[in-house]
Amino acid sequence: MRISVSMIGHNEAHNLPRCLASVKWADEVVFVDCASGDGSAELAASLGAKVFSRPNDANLNVNKQFGLEQCSGDWIFYLDPDEEVTPELAAGLRGELENSRYSAYLLPRRNFYFGRWLRHGGKYPDRQLRIFRRGKAFFPCVDVHERLKVDGPVGALAWPIDHHPYNNSAELMRKLEFYAANGARRCAEKGRRVSLLRAGRKFLVNYFARRGFMDGPEGFVSACYDLYHECLVWLKCGEAGSPNK
Repeated sequence: MRISVSMIGHNEAHNLPRCLASVKWADEVVFVDCASGDGSAELAASLGAKVFSRPNDANLNVNKQFGLEQCSGDWIFYLDPDEEVTPELAAGLRGELENSRYSAYLLPRRNFYFGRWLRHGGKYPDRQLRIFRRGKAFFPCVDVHERLKVDGPVGALAWPIDHHPYNNSAELMRKLEFYAANGARRCAEKGRRVSLLRAGRKFLVNYFARRGFMDGPEGFVSACYDLYHECLVWLKCGEAGSPNK
């Protein structure tokens, strides 16, 4: 049984050493470089990955699906460059998959925000569908946040992956702008209204009902980030002439 790891990235040289070091156990690592200008492709190749170069498509799922199609393993593990596989997951995964009755697996994800692992506010277990049999799942190339579509039963593992989404405030703002722009574009294409009431409700639920306040200042920043993202989508939709409420 062979396991492939697939990932895509644009200017991820600062994250790749940590990420690729965590998947040395894999039989194959495929990295799709999306027009990076920081040497990501060369770095990934030097660390043992099979590298492919593609345009930096705003719909990330286009290149994610391309990466899956380059994998030859019996199982594929999709990973983002700002994530890493924990030692306990690496140690137990192959045995779990050997005689599995599932087509895919959900994994819990731990989110690390500016020095703190978030445990509340909807940030944990933050389950992600990432491991699947080759040919049994695909990324719909419609929505940047669209999950894998799976043919067959889905299991769940307790071993987590770790997520380091922001190395500094500048990266936080860059990602906020990127995802808000994509969110506004999707709303415009589908004629969907964006509601500030929904944004406010999400903040209250995550920060109070889901006890985001227990994660201290980092929990507050996380809840505010989600709120500001929705507000920014609302503003961008208004600039584009889309209906809002």
